[in-house]
Amino acid sequence: MLYIGQQPKERTIEDYARYVNPGRVAVYRAMGINFVPGRREGVWLWDVGSGHRVLNCRTSGGVFNLGHRPPRVVEAVKQALDELDVGDHMLMSEMRAVLGLRLAELTPGDIQYTTLSPGGAEAIDVAIKLARGYTRRPKVISVRKGYHGHTGFALAAGEDVFRAHFGPMPPGFLKVPFGDADALEEAVDEETAAVIIETIPATAGILIPPDDYYPRVREICDRAGAVLILDEVQAGLGRTGRMWAIEEWDVVPDVLVIGKGLSGGVYPMSATCHRPHLDRFFQENPFVHLSSFGGAALGCVAALAMLDQITEPGFLEHVRAMGERFAQGFADLKTRYPIVAGVRQRGLMIGFDLVDDRLGPLMSIALFQNGVLAVFADYRPSTLQILPPLIIQPDEVDFVLSALDRSLTLLSRMDLESLPELPLPISS
Repeated sequence: MLYIGQQPKERTIEDYARYVNPGRVAVYRAMGINFVPGRREGVWLWDVGSGHRVLNCRTSGGVFNLGHRPPRVVEAVKQALDELDVGDHMLMSEMRAVLGLRLAELTPGDIQYTTLSPGGAEAIDVAIKLARGYTRRPKVISVRKGYHGHTGFALAAGEDVFRAHFGPMPPGFLKVPFGDADALEEAVDEETAAVIIETIPATAGILIPPDDYYPRVREICDRAGAVLILDEVQAGLGRTGRMWAIEEWDVVPDVLVIGKGLSGGVYPMSATCHRPHLDRFFQENPFVHLSSFGGAALGCVAALAMLDQITEPGFLEHVRAMGERFAQGFADLKTRYPIVAGVRQRGLMIGFDLVDDRLGPLMSIALFQNGVLAVFADYRPSTLQILPPLIIQPDEVDFVLSALDRSLTLLSRMDLESLPELPLPISS
């Protein structure tokens, strides 16, 4: 191998602590997760030093929807390197045009236009900029415990746990409870530019709204002339067993933000996709948003190869079938372990809920020791986020369920009153 294992693992950890992020190293050491990814293939990661293998049920929030180094995406990018490079973001681009057309075909309703970015937070920034520019209004309403990223407007729309360190945020941002359409209706007024919501809030613990929530949100936005932005950076691209999570509620947003899985796990990509009426703002200001690496030609190739795979006949049916296999296993675990509070699930987007906030971090550690990588939700530590690759197979689902079984046995023996304090959060 040319790039993996060039030096002993401990030297890598020392260099990471000395030159990259010593605080993060300290947290992982405290948790007993002394893991440096080396070999990676399909649903699996191997530790570069010990060879300890874990099934990746974190997937970086959906980056690895197709697993690690998906052959179709890797081969497409290899071939593209003979002809393409990043491209110049100021010029027109054949690959951006091809990907834009593909996304227009796949996104809900009459969504037509796409602005490409390297990451989800920048794509959220684009969405909020578009909404404010189009409406010429200042107010942006998000939901409590929502997560949209760590940059600019995306950070302002999030929680204080991340943004409080950086001083005053841009004015005009307001939060209401998720799933409470009455609270949203009260907050929306003639100054509201946008309502932005994760279709299924992941960092809040995989929350599922009431059935009438999104239809009401759509009506509220329409009456006020506010832009409805749905963040499907984690929930989109097949994660729920549908191409888009919002399809379950038969609602079309004005702006759909996607990312993570759009990369194919190979090249950073995200997209802000919007309906035609909003494009008046960009037509009047065609160079108002620039991004040197947004829509890189090589990234477009990776995204197109990924889209080809997830739109193949049977792909989403497989996601739903694996989700059902998990659900059956969860039902069995809940009957046998009182510390399991319940499960919130759509397809392979799963919140495995325990009865105490301290159990989530401990479950993350126990699962790692049993061969599964999964982390607790920052804003609801009792919930374990289980987001396996969408290509997971039945025997691999059973491996995860078995690891959960063993881990629950261990945690059930613990005295809840004597459990330690939570470790630092691990963000999505």
